[in-house]
Amino acid sequence: MLQLSKVIHSRDEWKAKATESTSEAREQRKTIKRLREQLAEDKRVIKTLQQAVENEKKNKAAATAQVVEIKQAQEVRSLCVLLVIQAVVSYRSIPRILDLFNTETLLRLGWVPHFTSVINWTLRLGLGLLKQVTAINTPWLAIIDYSIDIGTKKALVVLRVSVESLSKRGSAICLEDCECIGLKVSDIVNGETVALDLETIFKKSGMPIAIIKDSDSTLQKGVRLCLEKQDVKIPVIADIGHSMATALKYQFEKTEIFKRFTALLTKCANHFRQTELAFLIPPKLRSKGRFQSISTLGKWSDRILDAFAIKGRAKKGSLLDKLRTAMPGFLILKPFIMRFARILQVVAQAMEILKNRGLDQNTYEECYKLSNTLPKNSKIKIRLQKWLKEHLEIQKQITDAPLLVSSDIIESLFGRFKHVIERSPQADMNRTTLLIPALCGRLDKTTITNALSQIRHNDLEMWEKENIPYTVRKKRQAFFADINIQKPGKT
Repeated sequence: MLQLSKVIHSRDEWKAKATESTSEAREQRKTIKRLREQLAEDKRVIKTLQQAVENEKKNKAAATAQVVEIKQAQEVRSLCVLLVIQAVVSYRSIPRILDLFNTETLLRLGWVPHFTSVINWTLRLGLGLLKQVTAINTPWLAIIDYSIDIGTKKALVVLRVSVESLSKRGSAICLEDCECIGLKVSDIVNGETVALDLETIFKKSGMPIAIIKDSDSTLQKGVRLCLEKQDVKIPVIADIGHSMATALKYQFEKTEIFKRFTALLTKCANHFRQTELAFLIPPKLRSKGRFQSISTLGKWSDRILDAFAIKGRAKKGSLLDKLRTAMPGFLILKPFIMRFARILQVVAQAMEILKNRGLDQNTYEECYKLSNTLPKNSKIKIRLQKWLKEHLEIQKQITDAPLLVSSDIIESLFGRFKHVIERSPQADMNRTTLLIPALCGRLDKTTITNALSQIRHNDLEMWEKENIPYTVRKKRQAFFADINIQKPGKT
């Protein structure tokens, strides 16, 4: 009996397990069937969505093709280029701006280009404008200068300005009045390379009736070597700003009183920084070209003297009291500061007249009269009067109109160009130098369309290979690639 009960108990357990397994299998079959039905439904939904997306793409492509055909694509490209040059918008912002117009306004462009396309169009425009340079019949002046070092390179830029542009505008010329006729990027800069570059540029553009440049020795030698080969004598105009900066440097730089003055300013700046007197920090003295912008320092010094001239004791704890405490010894230099500020004021007035109205008999007399207000033995007075006499002779030789005597416009051009360069993480002179020609002249849709139609992307790549075979970034990539190849185990 005992053995039978064990058998019955084992049978019952088997039956229970079999029933449980059957139930689980049945539930699994139901689950699998349900999942298969759901998968089939999902596939149908996905197929429907894919078909809808494909139809939407076809509709957009058809709409885009229609818009491009109607607008001829040139209008979109012209708009993008003008946003970069005239609205000073970064390349990456342009697609976002166009998208915003498409979504938030009634404007429908239908085609929003990638920002890299905008970069290429802008550079192609610059190259196209350079390719279009030809000789002209009207007399013109050449303004030449080198940019400061960007990476390991410098860019020589030559601008063409009509002799009549200054009198027509009635004030200082703008970039709209200029045409970039030459752009050369170099690693090695000397008089010989400058002369060769100028010969190449002038061979295409024709010869100017005069050349305006600063007092840089490399430019001076290069221009001299270039002009020695010409049959006709071409005068050289020394930029008034650099000439006066050189005169100021010659007058003050090595004098002990000026050294004491600048040392006091440096001490004041360090003392004022990050205090409540920070708004009175003197203008920063640049290590390079400090005398070109030193007039602001004269104005600041004169205003500080006015503050110190207030009679009576300043209220304790007031800003005036703190200023007097922070600048001991400033009043000791009062005679020098007054003379310094007066000289800078006269020089600034003379340069303002010459930069805005040019040099002719009338402005010559005004500036000469101003120079007579300077001290009798002033080196600045002697140099200014000498410059006026020499350049008035040049003006009488080449034109009856006021003569342009400033190269400030090319400095403005470099400033605009560097504003674009600063957006790039690579601080190097690369193909973006082609933006420089595009920043000059009067741009409109016709000009942009004609320039882009003459230049292809292959022309852009060829120009880069010929003029900028390598950049800092390329050298870095090549260096690390070479190191990686030479590692042990590498073949």
